[in-house]
Amino acid sequence: MTVITIPGRTDHVVVVGAGLSGLSAALHLLGAGRRVTVVERDALPGGRAGLLERGGFRIDTGPTVLTMPDLVEDAFAAVGARMADRLELIRLDPAYRARFADGSQLDVHTDGAAMEAAVEQFAGARQAVGYRRLRRWLERLYRVQMRRFIDANFDSPLQLLHPDLARLAALGGFGRLDARIGRFVSDERLRRVFSFQALYAGVPPARALAAYAVIAYMDTVAGVYFPRGGMHALPTAMARAAEDAGGTFRYGRTVTRLERSGDRITAVVTDRERIPCDAVVLTPDLPVAYRLLGRAPRRPLPLKHSPSAVILHAGTDRTWPDLAHHTISFGAAWKSTFRQLTRTGELMSDPSLLITRPTATDPALAPPGSHLHYVLAPCPNTTIGPGTREWKELGPRYRDELLGWLERREMPGLGAAIEQEGLVTPLDWADQGHAAGTPFAVAHTFPQTGPFRPRNLVRGTANAVLAGCGTTPGVGVPTVLISGKLAARRITGPPAAPSRRTRGTAV
Repeated sequence: MTVITIPGRTDHVVVVGAGLSGLSAALHLLGAGRRVTVVERDALPGGRAGLLERGGFRIDTGPTVLTMPDLVEDAFAAVGARMADRLELIRLDPAYRARFADGSQLDVHTDGAAMEAAVEQFAGARQAVGYRRLRRWLERLYRVQMRRFIDANFDSPLQLLHPDLARLAALGGFGRLDARIGRFVSDERLRRVFSFQALYAGVPPARALAAYAVIAYMDTVAGVYFPRGGMHALPTAMARAAEDAGGTFRYGRTVTRLERSGDRITAVVTDRERIPCDAVVLTPDLPVAYRLLGRAPRRPLPLKHSPSAVILHAGTDRTWPDLAHHTISFGAAWKSTFRQLTRTGELMSDPSLLITRPTATDPALAPPGSHLHYVLAPCPNTTIGPGTREWKELGPRYRDELLGWLERREMPGLGAAIEQEGLVTPLDWADQGHAAGTPFAVAHTFPQTGPFRPRNLVRGTANAVLAGCGTTPGVGVPTVLISGKLAARRITGPPAAPSRRTRGTAV
């Protein structure tokens, strides 16, 4: 089935937003010979993957987990660049350290033999055999999904009618995630390690499709990485590669409106200038993009958004060596935690937290002798939980609650050790333009997945394409990079197949 592409002239494309999706789109467009101008409201590239410099600490304000570096390599390769020449990636081992309320802990290795041995020591030989089977299942699940259902533009649900759909069904992809994981490993702690990733998709493991175990593949099989210089080094390197390939960047510009002639955008207008264009890639959150376009698609049901998060950035004069680069501190509660986050709208009564210690891998991110910690506490979005006004007063109180939890668990004495700190709540996400006060966008419920997710084309506008976590294929660094590539393909068409003369040869 032919995928719809933008008709007419597309020589000059304006990309609105220099986040990861916009930078990916820019690189793929430049590689296809388009002239590209990127407009960004901030002074630096990155978008959600921003940077805060405070008291000698270099604080990543967005994602802290990087998987699937081949997608980053793909973006650089579009303009003939090599990732290794521009970005140093450090593979993390363990990828995570999981700590449980009963005092046990498990280092999650992405090497199969190392993880099998760790599981056997942690939970016994039967669970290790189950892990081996689970790993094979995750690998098969990923192979079936990636090309057909993730790295693909959808124009109709009919595109799902492919043999890969039957293969996905045969693998149990349309069952429930937690139950499917439980077929391989019965230890509840192990089930958490391989299903907590459903929270990225905004759905509890008990209700998420088993197909979303593909996120666990990315985290626990493909490997977790960290860029030297912090996560912000990734958008910085991508922006420089785009500039070297001829792209133009306009920082510190806010897009105020789009000029139209009929169904085509003819210019992007910022608070400083008017930029004529032949096509536009819009990467802001969906409500902002739809407002600029002056129209939104009709849906039978309103969009449901993922849970949000409170983030505590803490620059400290000491660290806690038992913490890995990434530590997941699981509370005793599990099902009730997801019920609070997605249904009742309550703050977690027994929180599970992601603690990232980037200075464990790159000490240069903090002043000599100091350390940097990033604590992510999932919380309800502002549609079902406390609203933005409530967070003005709730934020400081919740910060104190978080400190209490952390000091009782992994980080005793944290409060007294803090030299610099920052707190981000749903109020801040809302102020940045994120719907429902969440940076994780539209949840991956079944009616909001694949061809049912908000499309990257909007009816009534012939030459505008959307990119980012709110559209195809979804939330997460890998999928956002793919969304930029898919947006570029709407403009350039699919890449040309290699000729018989060059197919299978190194060029």
